[in-house]
Amino acid sequence: MLKKGGMNDENILVFMYDDIALAEDNPKPGVIINKPDGKDVYKGVPKDYIKDDVNAANLHAVILGNNSALSGGSGKVLHSGPNDHVFIYYTDHGATGLIGMPVGDPVYAKDLVHAFINLFIKIIYMSMFEGLLPNKESSYATYCPGQVHVPPEYHTCLGDLYSLSWMEDCDAEDLQTETLAKQYELVRKRTNASHVMEYGDMSHRQDVLSTYIGRAPAANPSYTSLPSKTPPHRAQGLLANSTLTSFTSCSRFKLLFHGAPTGSQKKLEAQKQLLDEISQREHADCSVKKIGELLFGNEMASKALMNVRPLGKPLVDDWDCFKTLVSPSLGTYERRCGGLSRYGRNNTRAIANICNAGTSMEKMDAA
Repeated sequence: MLKKGGMNDENILVFMYDDIALAEDNPKPGVIINKPDGKDVYKGVPKDYIKDDVNAANLHAVILGNNSALSGGSGKVLHSGPNDHVFIYYTDHGATGLIGMPVGDPVYAKDLVHAFINLFIKIIYMSMFEGLLPNKESSYATYCPGQVHVPPEYHTCLGDLYSLSWMEDCDAEDLQTETLAKQYELVRKRTNASHVMEYGDMSHRQDVLSTYIGRAPAANPSYTSLPSKTPPHRAQGLLANSTLTSFTSCSRFKLLFHGAPTGSQKKLEAQKQLLDEISQREHADCSVKKIGELLFGNEMASKALMNVRPLGKPLVDDWDCFKTLVSPSLGTYERRCGGLSRYGRNNTRAIANICNAGTSMEKMDAA
């Protein structure tokens, strides 16, 4: 999409783990699609940071233009001046207060906002920034094939509704005339399973899309303008972001299990993976529930753990406490309860509330 808009590789920075195109389960090796019958979106994409180089430290270094802080990768960083426009698109599993990385620690809201402020980026921000930026509260919906006719050889979700919506809109509209405000309204209406919100400096709402993603030709004839609502056959496959985090792995293992020949080794492996995933989720929920009961008592635990702070207040006051509990490298939770998986991140609000209650590390460790 960016190349179609006239951007060169030198102006595009890509982080991707790069484990899809040549994965054993990919029925078309070397090809990645993001919707049924979609075109290849992999060929020609620059790969600046892949595998273990896709980590929080490198992301922060790239945003801040700090070459010396990089570890691996192409070495490409932002060299933006006061008159440049920077567009950042980030997709991964996230949770309250953080977004995931495939390697190492997650990216924490406070750290990412700090990087943005240092770079003087004033654009539309994504979720997780409650109390850290003006105009709060957001999430985005995720689409996983339901009754959409996905080729049977694909045992996975092909794309999320929020991402597909804004990208398909870019393909359908004239980027030199459509504004951020117009696209936001179209995408918000289509992404109808959760709240798509705006953050930051609202004066940029009238900027045209070409300001950020290039001057693509108007109205690609292979696309039509977005419907105001998701078609009914797609809506049944729509999942809110928190639901997706809970759903994706199990869905994949179920698809693999049902698609494997009866009595085959693949069927046995998929069954084991599914049962292991369910067991890990039960353990994660039980662990947090038990910790809450030990810290707050049986009657108050649920209320204390699930408390939502008033609009405008940040998720947590003591980010060091939050990081110490959820970080894979610091490992207070991991040391006692096992790793905080993508599903386990559903409990980050509970962990934040433990910190907000003034719980000491000694008490948490004992619990």
